[in-house]
Amino acid sequence: MFMTTTIKPPFRYDIVGSFLRPEKLKAVRADYAAKKITAAELKATEDEAVKNLVDLQLEHGLKAVTDGEFRRSWWHLDFFAGLLGTTYFTPEQGYFFHGGETRAGGIRYVDRVRYNPDHPFFKGFEFLQQITPKTAVAKQTIPSPSVFFPNTAAEIYDDYYGDNLDQLYTDLTAAYQQTIQHFYDLGCRYLQLDDTSWGMWASFAADQHLTTDVSPQIKPLADAAVKIINELADHKPADLTLTMHVCRGNYNSDWAGAGAYDPVADYLAQLHIDGYFLEYDDERSGGFAPLAKIAANGRHQKIVLGLITSKRPELESFATLKARLDDASQYVPLADLCLSPQCGFASTEEGNQLTEAQQWAKIDLVVQTAQQIWPNNTTKA
Repeated sequence: MFMTTTIKPPFRYDIVGSFLRPEKLKAVRADYAAKKITAAELKATEDEAVKNLVDLQLEHGLKAVTDGEFRRSWWHLDFFAGLLGTTYFTPEQGYFFHGGETRAGGIRYVDRVRYNPDHPFFKGFEFLQQITPKTAVAKQTIPSPSVFFPNTAAEIYDDYYGDNLDQLYTDLTAAYQQTIQHFYDLGCRYLQLDDTSWGMWASFAADQHLTTDVSPQIKPLADAAVKIINELADHKPADLTLTMHVCRGNYNSDWAGAGAYDPVADYLAQLHIDGYFLEYDDERSGGFAPLAKIAANGRHQKIVLGLITSKRPELESFATLKARLDDASQYVPLADLCLSPQCGFASTEEGNQLTEAQQWAKIDLVVQTAQQIWPNNTTKA
């Protein structure tokens, strides 16, 4: 069932992607890992959970729906492991976040990175597309290619390319282009790149007291990221909306980086994507002034402000949200702004520290706030 609705994302009220896993799904995934059940039994439970989630998203008024990333353990490693030329492994340590160490997981390049026509994400999207009504849009999320750059601190190891990064970038671009095209052929019209690179590069710059650019060591990576993402944006089908979520880490309500967008704003403003999902739920994100650079690039891109945190259960007040939107509109026209949670609710299967009821209260707040801020234009942006 291909999308035939005339509404176009990103929406005035939108979502980043992941949702808290139901306890039944967590238990069944554990049983599968312990070889107590078959893959078919796991899939049946996943299908049921995804169907229930889509129904809930529609009941709460969302126009974009996802599968909650219910079939994944990690927001990024599952996708990378599904490409050809890679292998998943468990390193000796996890990622170091503000509050401690995460569960361990990593990826190695063992051959040329290549498109996999049998990537498991494709079957997952097919199911999501089949159960999404024409009044909504099935949204697919995948990690950005820049997250896949070799980085031992991020547990991305290179056992193949060595110093030949240009070949890696070429292979990544081709693999992503073919992957995006396959999602499109399956009916996808809304695809989001989840990108922790920009958030962490901004954090590193803050640590070095840099305010206008990233460090000389990071600059070649930032330039490469812009080039690859623009290759994807410039060659995607015209009616496929491509957005990007910039994240500073999201694991069990913890975060990895803190730093304003200023050092990466010039790079973000160069991207040819259709919209940005930007975290702005606390002081870690800095002010809205860097958004003026995106607004001035002439591309009329939508900026979805993540003003409502997915990390804590307390609800933000409407007065605070309105004041912050008023502040942001000094730099970006209100007509080009949208609203969402700051991140997903479960970037990994552990999930953040709030209940499902509190999660849906956050979604309701996003929807209700947007309906009051944009009373005549809440179904489309």
